[in-house]
Amino acid sequence: MGLTYRRKIRVIPGLLDLNLGKKSHSWTLKLGPIHRTWSSTGRTTDSVDLPGPFGYRRSRTRRDA
Repeated sequence: MGLTYRRKIRVIPGLLDLNLGKKSHSWTLKLGPIHRTWSSTGRTTDSVDLPGPFGYRRSRTRRDA
């Protein structure tokens, strides 16, 4: 089993997080139940936390032309 590295740094608690991994990093902006994450790999993820077991997540990958 390989080793992993993950670290979350709360830049502005409750609003902006920096997530560090072994090969990439990402920024997460939180506005209440709505989150948007930008990754160094080019992926953008939108998510909404709904009450109970419900939630919504949509990921998009940037395409360089």
